[in-house]
Parts: sequence; structure tokens; C-alpha cells
Amino acid sequence: MAEEDGCYWCGRWNKEISQIYPKTPEGKAAPLKRYDLHGEMPDVDFKQRVAFTPTFILVIDGKEVSRLEGYPGEDFFWGLLSQMLSRADIKLDEAS
Repeated sequence: MAEEDGCYWCGRWNKEISQIYPKTPEGKAAPLKRYDLHGEMPDVDFKQRVAFTPTFILVIDGKEVSRLEGYPGEDFFWGLLSQMLSRADIKLDEAS
């Protein structure tokens, strides 16, 4: 997750999702690692530069395979995340 200080939508994600995320099948399948957009870049082969926060980037073997730019709210986040995992052929039941 790319984030930055003062990001309103990062704050909303933190308030609404961050505490439950690691307990969910999605969180177990794609553990969250955070980095500051203006800090040291993680060792990831990005498809393109990250321009918005938050940006959720699905990484497999050090390469970006999918991303979700922005936080669309709790109602849409889970469905969009599930689509990302499904397109990457990550089965949620295997991650539990």
C-alpha cells in the first residue's frame, strides 16, 4: 500500500479496514506492506509510477500484477480487492 502523510483516503482506509484486514481471507492471501510514497521505494518492479494514495499494489515474486488506485469506500473495496486476487489466480480458500 502506497500512502502519504495527510492523505484523507488513507486515513479512512485505516479507520474502516486496517484493523480487520489481516484477519480476512484477502488479508491472509495478500498481506499488507506499506510504504510512504515520498520515502524509500520498495524493491518492486512496478508497471508504472504510483501517483495517487492510497494505491494498493498486488505483488507476486517482486513484480506488480495488479493495482487499485484510491480507496472507494468499504462497500466497494472488498469486491475490487477480490477481483484483483481472482485475476492473479489467488484462491482465497487456500490462503486461510
